[in-house]
Amino acid sequence: MLKRLPLVLTGLSLAACAPTMPAVTRTYTLQPNGTLAATTSTPATAPAAPTPAPAADRAPAAPVTAPPANTAAGAMPGFAAVPDLSSTRVTTFARAEQVIDPARTYRAVLNTAKGDVVLELNAKAAPVAVNNFVFLALNHFYDGTRFHRVIEGFVAQGGDPQSSNPALQSQWGTGGPGYSFAAEVNNGLRFDRAGVLGMARSASLDSQGSQFYITLAPADFLSGQYTVFGQVLSGQDVVNSLTRTEGAGAGQPDVLNTVQIYVSQ
Repeated sequence: MLKRLPLVLTGLSLAACAPTMPAVTRTYTLQPNGTLAATTSTPATAPAAPTPAPAADRAPAAPVTAPPANTAAGAMPGFAAVPDLSSTRVTTFARAEQVIDPARTYRAVLNTAKGDVVLELNAKAAPVAVNNFVFLALNHFYDGTRFHRVIEGFVAQGGDPQSSNPALQSQWGTGGPGYSFAAEVNNGLRFDRAGVLGMARSASLDSQGSQFYITLAPADFLSGQYTVFGQVLSGQDVVNSLTRTEGAGAGQPDVLNTVQIYVSQ
């Protein structure tokens, strides 16, 4: 089957994705020692550059499960919810618009099928990645997507817009927002504990898109190679409870219902 270059964390390894059109199928897998191994299959066309003007594809989200009550959002003094940029889900853009003020503090509440996870986004250390995440969240990009790669002792990865559609399961891990941007790897932040929020990418440092991951354990071998742009403030137990998608007891991925962004006042 013809596949696309995936943005995934595989086994105890990190792999990443690229465009949504056929390409040489190379899955880059970052091994625990930090090396990249590539496997190649059928050739196809090269990635196309984003169009000059944004092109918006509105896609249906996966059926939203009834989540536990949102307790995280109500206990955030000093923060206010950021208004959405779109009333419906948008999944393709030419670029991320500038929507944040790096001098302010941003938080995100991930409302998952297992409960809420509150993330603190580090806009000062990784302004481009944080702006990207906030921009996509405010356009409901992540609504109904799944944590399609959850690997015991490593990471929980999500953010592929295709993962909202069960019919595209063979392609989960290959999707993105229609553009890519450069990694911010020299910001001094490390994957040295559980709960670190990072951006997935392929072999190129310029291939970040929409997919992200949260560490389930220290993964310091990723430090300096992948962008750290936040951390879990509360709800690491929820992250830890996400259904594993590989290994013994693997099951169906859990749904990320919504992402709500908050900004300091």
